[in-house]
Amino acid sequence: MRITKFGHACVRIQHHGTTVVVDPGAFTDPAALAGADAVLITHEHMDHFEESRLRAALEADPAVRVWTNDAVAAQLEGLGQRVTAVGEGDAFEVGGIDVSVHGEWHAVIHPDVPLVKNIGFLFDGRLFHPGDSFTVPPHTVDTLLLPLAGPWSKAGEVIDYVREAGARQAVPVHEATLSPIGQMVATRLLGPDGPGVGSELVVLGEGEELDLG
Repeated sequence: MRITKFGHACVRIQHHGTTVVVDPGAFTDPAALAGADAVLITHEHMDHFEESRLRAALEADPAVRVWTNDAVAAQLEGLGQRVTAVGEGDAFEVGGIDVSVHGEWHAVIHPDVPLVKNIGFLFDGRLFHPGDSFTVPPHTVDTLLLPLAGPWSKAGEVIDYVREAGARQAVPVHEATLSPIGQMVATRLLGPDGPGVGSELVVLGEGEELDLG
């Protein structure tokens, strides 16, 4: 299994000859969708879901399928069985990749900001993308795609989340709201110079790949 980091929360997962793209939102180069067999969307916020861009990709390739929560699926009406709504506890397969669904809600930004649904995806039991949440995977995973920063989190919560998840390695995503200096500060806190998280931090730049074996 190989992952490629794209803008913000988007990653491409390649395994068994299948390409899955997760959360290609407005902060992600549309090229991230090229060659996708499936697109998975964790929630409806624009930095994770860009409707017109996704519809264009689906129109360009009639074989592409989408799995997402019911709120996003409702915005993709007219695409029939190409879009499947899933939720907590569901499981499905994409080209030989087993995917299970975990979590229900986006992390709280503020009590006055409406809460939206959010689901996390676990791939082959070893790679977890939580979307915008601190959902802990159902068991210890090899690789956690770690939301590094957002209006709903602070550094201490991110540190505690990595500790609780207990993954072998954590790969930061969701960092577009940080300046380069801010990213350096955040990753330093999660690395050997910080208080300790128990997971190896692997930082990928735009377009960089990581082979998970």
